Amino acid sequence: MLQINNISLIIGDRKILNEVSFQAGHKDKIGLVGRNGAGKSTLLKIIAGFQSSTYGQVQMPNNSKVGYLTQDLPEAGELPVKQAVMNSMGEISGLERRYDELQHWIETRLDMVETDEYADWIDEWTHLNEKLHLFGAGQADAEVEKILKGLGFKQEDLNKPLNTFSGGWQMRVQMAKLLVQQHDYLLLDEPTNHLDIESIIWLEAYLRNYPDCVIIVSHDKQFLDNVTNRTIEIELGNLYDYKANYSKYLELRAERREKLAAAFKNQERVIAQKERTIARFMAKANKTTMAQSMQKQLDKIERVELDEEDIRSMNIRFQEVPRSGEVVAEIKNLSKSYGTKEVIKNIDLKILRGDRIAFVGQNGQGKTTLVKILAKVQSLTSGECNLGHNVHLGYYAQNQADEMQPNVTVLQAMEQNCPPEMRTKIRAMLGAFMFSNDDVDKKVTVLSGGERARLALAILLLKQINFLVLDEPTNHLDMISKEVLKDALMDYTGTLVVVSHDRDFLSGLTNKTFEFRDHKIKEYLGDVNYFLDKRQAADLREVTIAPKSVAKGDKNIAKISPEQDKETKKLQKQLQLIEQEIERNEAQSAAYEKVMAEDGFYEKSDSNITIEKYNASKAKATELMAEWEKIASQLEG
Repeated sequence: MLQINNISLIIGDRKILNEVSFQAGHKDKIGLVGRNGAGKSTLLKIIAGFQSSTYGQVQMPNNSKVGYLTQDLPEAGELPVKQAVMNSMGEISGLERRYDELQHWIETRLDMVETDEYADWIDEWTHLNEKLHLFGAGQADAEVEKILKGLGFKQEDLNKPLNTFSGGWQMRVQMAKLLVQQHDYLLLDEPTNHLDIESIIWLEAYLRNYPDCVIIVSHDKQFLDNVTNRTIEIELGNLYDYKANYSKYLELRAERREKLAAAFKNQERVIAQKERTIARFMAKANKTTMAQSMQKQLDKIERVELDEEDIRSMNIRFQEVPRSGEVVAEIKNLSKSYGTKEVIKNIDLKILRGDRIAFVGQNGQGKTTLVKILAKVQSLTSGECNLGHNVHLGYYAQNQADEMQPNVTVLQAMEQNCPPEMRTKIRAMLGAFMFSNDDVDKKVTVLSGGERARLALAILLLKQINFLVLDEPTNHLDMISKEVLKDALMDYTGTLVVVSHDRDFLSGLTNKTFEFRDHKIKEYLGDVNYFLDKRQAADLREVTIAPKSVAKGDKNIAKISPEQDKETKKLQKQLQLIEQEIERNEAQSAAYEKVMAEDGFYEKSDSNITIEKYNASKAKATELMAEWEKIASQLEG
């Protein structure tokens, strides 16, 4: 079990973490949530051993392995993608050696069969068996390919040098390395930021079935709901632990605060009443002793304290924009290819002044490519893309926050990008984006992902922009910051194009939706909800997942409903757990049989106890096999 004991982190006069403590069990799937800059990533670094705390300690069992996915991009080499992942698998052979060692002890150290240590060996052996079974011991090559493809790589990508891929794809390789190493504690900092919808859904399923503890920092509500069973909130240095996924945590948090506020109000009323009584009695000589006694009782009351709440938020306000021409951008017969790979083919699009457009659809269909062409940061292969009269375009890229110079301060980053007329307003604008006092002297390199995103938005707003192009602007932003950004965009008077997979963010924000599919675009005259209604889809995940083709001649294959698929996965999990219990029971029974086969066993005083345990173990085996057959039959049906 992982134990976090009274961890405090003090930087200057700021207390980032204030004596936080919690325990993480073997099977826990924990979502670590809180505002940008609250200390979530910092706590992960402390657990992983990459940062020291001011006070407190992290404890875990001996030989525990911790894997940590940071937001920072690792250095890429020239090794092929697949080989880079294969080279990281040294830990698997260590797991196999430990498994063989435990199996040898279980079979030979029969003199310890009645001890707690022997029971611990069986538990660890069973656990390792589960991990190696999940990984597919002896099938490393196939498993590495499965994980890389699950994270979005195609077969032809696996032998390409790692340094030929973008930063986002290099992060996927880093994640693949962690997944194949089968760590006891897997720490993931914003794992979905560089993934498309298909890869996110694959990762959700993988992490749900991961045999060990996973702790995730993420602002993706649906991802947290689908993976985690526990939520730990960090707010103003304090820690609050909820045994629930993210959506349920929000309800429990609201209930807790409401009850706490009611208890506080009630106690304040009672205390005020007692203090008035004490004051009256103190004025009377014959009741002074009683008043003093009442005061002592009052002093002993444990006061209800209201949790301090972080209610800070950005104050985004776009400048008044100059009026552009009627046609803001016009695209004619535009195509874009990367070598032989065609992304966009012969599309036409006219963007008019005041349009508010969402680009949606499966990753790899050209959404980001088109906004890059609009922003003039990427060339087209053929066709035309022209901006209209008096158009001032502002572009926020997916990796905008990562492109800033790391060794400049927050203030310097603003000054480098500031037009002369805005220089007197820089500090006020930084304050609006929650950078105040000493925050402006922080180096960009020490900022959290969310703080960098806020700074990138502040830089964007320094200029008068009447055509705003945003590519996944909510990456790294916490829930409140997303809402603030959306509110600001609702008041924005210029022309807007936004690429996003976040339905909540897009809802009501735009008046046109363009779906990218099969190298083409299709227009829907409404927001994302109108688009989904027309496509008869529940959410953007259904739209962005590539359809699975059915082989010709397989016309009679029945489609599996989401409910059937969910039930199948549930039964498979139950079957897996029973199989593990059967293995554990068999190992125990075999140990008893060896003891019973020893010379002179029946003359021993405790032989009857061993026989009873053996018979109970065999009876348990019968029950487990019956249960296994029942579930296997359901699964087959």
